[in-house]
Amino acid sequence: MPTKENNPPQQSSASASANGSKHINRHIKATRGRSARHLLTVKQLQESMVVAPPPSIKNATIAGVQAALSILIALVVTHLSPWPHLVAFPALGALAALFGRYASVPRRRQVVFICGILLTAGVLIPSLISLGGATAGMMVLVLALFAGIYTIAVSHWRLGGPGAVIFVFAVGAVLGPVDSWSTVLERTLATGCGALVAWLVCMLTDRWRSQAVVIAGQSGNRPPFKHQLIAAGRITIGAALAALVAYWAGWHYPAWAAIGATAVMQGGHLHITMNRSLQRMAGTVVGACIVWAILVQDPPFWVLVAAIVIFQFITEIIIGYNYALGQITITPMALLMTHLAAPVSGGNMPVERVVDTVVGAALGIGLAVIFSTMDDREYLARRRKKIEARH
Repeated sequence: MPTKENNPPQQSSASASANGSKHINRHIKATRGRSARHLLTVKQLQESMVVAPPPSIKNATIAGVQAALSILIALVVTHLSPWPHLVAFPALGALAALFGRYASVPRRRQVVFICGILLTAGVLIPSLISLGGATAGMMVLVLALFAGIYTIAVSHWRLGGPGAVIFVFAVGAVLGPVDSWSTVLERTLATGCGALVAWLVCMLTDRWRSQAVVIAGQSGNRPPFKHQLIAAGRITIGAALAALVAYWAGWHYPAWAAIGATAVMQGGHLHITMNRSLQRMAGTVVGACIVWAILVQDPPFWVLVAAIVIFQFITEIIIGYNYALGQITITPMALLMTHLAAPVSGGNMPVERVVDTVVGAALGIGLAVIFSTMDDREYLARRRKKIEARH
């Protein structure tokens, strides 16, 4: 068997040169420009349209029932209470039921409890900042900062899907001016009560779910804190740029642009980020058309409640098949909740949702490529080669 000492010096030199060339070529092929071209191919578009079953259809269905029931109780009880003007805030807290659907029963309770606290904090702290005199522009930056903070929280506590985007949605609901301490207190208590409803509903019905389901590609291990900070920094910048573009353009809902950027940049790999971008834009366009058709009818409160509950239930079942399908139903649900909180006339809100989403998603994928590491780009290149080899 030949050894290193038996190899001629020329051969070692040639081998080293070849290895060096391979190393250099590898880095040339993994440039940002090449990665962007990979992401803008027809094959990437086709990949974003793939429909696959969720890890557990049973758990997804029960999670849909739990989320819909939690929101229904929150909306109805608040509407019939002496504080009907707070109706949207308990519904925000009830969104805690969206988390941990594939976890074990004890873990699910813990996850929903943590998410309820995070949602309540997402209403309390920005409301206090607004009460302290923060301007509209400052509140946009506060929203972006919270997008980063919640990214770390989701990773640190391993909360899983739907990730930081739900918490950013909650923060976005309280960006408007706050005039008194009583407003802050009412909002916070209402959100906390909604979170409590979600926890109780999940606690009473989780026995119907399957036990912990293993999700392919997810180890459940907490990433190093340095990696959490990097991810949070990227999302903070993306959310800030998207929201500021919407704010400077004079649009009424800059939070939606930040939500779009956050949702897209949550992807663990560049191809997932691109898929989410395409899926979010396509699904939002369809969903906005649906909500426009509903709002132009000027429906009464109970029709809006029924629509929100139905859309929430459907979302939890179909979003696991394809993210775009989930956006078709979650967009009406989110816009109808926004309408309940602050009724608007006319059809501008769905249009703004589409524009804000496109801006946020486009900035999200662009920044994901710009901030990508060599490992990110090399992974994308290797994956693209494997796909091409199969075809």
